[in-house]
Amino acid sequence: MATRDTPPPRTGGSEAETLRGFLDYLRTSVAAKVDGAPEPEVRTAAVRSGTNLLGLLNHLTYVERAIFLGDQVTDWQATFSAAPTDSVAEVVARYRTAVESANAVLDGCTDLAAPVPRPQPQKPAPSVRWALAHMIEETGRHAGHADILRELIDGSTGR
Repeated sequence: MATRDTPPPRTGGSEAETLRGFLDYLRTSVAAKVDGAPEPEVRTAAVRSGTNLLGLLNHLTYVERAIFLGDQVTDWQATFSAAPTDSVAEVVARYRTAVESANAVLDGCTDLAAPVPRPQPQKPAPSVRWALAHMIEETGRHAGHADILRELIDGSTGR
């Protein structure tokens, strides 16, 4: 089922508005790819690496929380799998909550060169600019994976 593509955003003129606009665009796109995907296909690997649609969104939740909230992740590979008891709706809701929390942090950041504020200031943090650029890259990469996986599952295309 083809859906109409949503074009990239027309953002404000500042660097921060542009970066955040593109990141939010990608976040919305990747969540939409997972939202409503059928079980068990949403968690079934469609490629040799074991990558699955639900696992991608679970992973992005951890990345958002690590980059913007300072959460520690000890096993990144494990983040690519959602728990068997997690529903699609729960994983999507957790991702959207992580995005809201990350945006709340970003709303307080006025200097892109400053470090991302962290609850544990003794641990080094990247600059806000680096964090935004990295999340655009990470989310865009996995949104592309999600596009392909969702199309393999039920033929859905578009953003």
